[in-house]
Amino acid sequence: MRAGLYNKKMLLEGIFAAVTTPFYSDERVYFRKIEANIARYSRSLLAGMVVLGSTGEAPLVGEDESREVLRVAAEAAAPEKVLIAGVGRDSVKATVELAVAAAEFRYDAVLVRPPSYYARQMSSSAVLHYYRSVANRSPLPVIIYNIPQCVPYQIPVEVVGELAGHPNIIGIKDSSGIVERIGALVAETKNAPRRTALVTHVFEAATARMLEPRANAEGGFVSVGDLAGGAAVATAAPVVPVKTRSREVGFQVLCGSGSTALESLEAGAVGAILGLAAFAPQACQEIYLAWKDHDLALAREKQERIAKANQRIVGELGIAGVKYACDFNGYYGGRPRAPLLSINAEERIEIEHLLAEIRN
Repeated sequence: MRAGLYNKKMLLEGIFAAVTTPFYSDERVYFRKIEANIARYSRSLLAGMVVLGSTGEAPLVGEDESREVLRVAAEAAAPEKVLIAGVGRDSVKATVELAVAAAEFRYDAVLVRPPSYYARQMSSSAVLHYYRSVANRSPLPVIIYNIPQCVPYQIPVEVVGELAGHPNIIGIKDSSGIVERIGALVAETKNAPRRTALVTHVFEAATARMLEPRANAEGGFVSVGDLAGGAAVATAAPVVPVKTRSREVGFQVLCGSGSTALESLEAGAVGAILGLAAFAPQACQEIYLAWKDHDLALAREKQERIAKANQRIVGELGIAGVKYACDFNGYYGGRPRAPLLSINAEERIEIEHLLAEIRN
């Protein structure tokens, strides 16, 4: 592993799609569809993608499958898109092993959900120990994941505040949907150490894949002498350097709820990781861009536009609803993996009505 290539302090601003994991009807992973989805997200204005998060059915994907999903997604992604790998497992050892694999595939950061099976024993001390142990051994920067819908407890705000001081913990995705909690997290971590991150000349994230030496995409060159002599021999293409600069960033709070995206940004979040962006990335991006332009009226209009779709499809119908919405909007969703159930015909029609004006 060439650790020097990794940008240990990653910029996380913007909208990230929490992408799905497509399956065949017999539940094998449909890798070709992963490639197609990631390639399409790469052509959008999204800041990046999260692979094998909750929307990606990570708990239902085996260890070998997880590594292959991460590899295929990374190879299909554009180099300018930030790639975040969901690697959370109940043990520190398994979490670190998947984080190491993600680093080998040139991911930029890892998203780590808290342990859940022994929830009653996950005291504040135990949660602190878990995240510190993972961060100490992870070759990639760690993003904490608070997901009370799936894990039977909230990570206390004061625990996040303590973890924010760790040099390899750079942020949190908070999916509580509680705007006041977002504000509390921002306030609790405002004095965390500032970190120097590499960014592009337009102050966007400089990813691990962008920083690797790469050839000019136009292909090799042919010398004038070879052309004059009738020989068409291609030579090695020159390396195209990426212009970077430094930017100081603090602990970064990301919203995980599409229903409160704008309010969370107003409360101090720097961006959002959204299941809604798996099937409506443009609609999510429009909220963020309007907010960045200080056009709150437009941002509120864009937020209201997706409110019902997010609440019903993401919040109530869950993975099966998100996957059908992906199918309807031109991505590949397919069926969820058992024991999750597919939606019925009436719910499909409902989704189609909800997305009639939210096509991507």
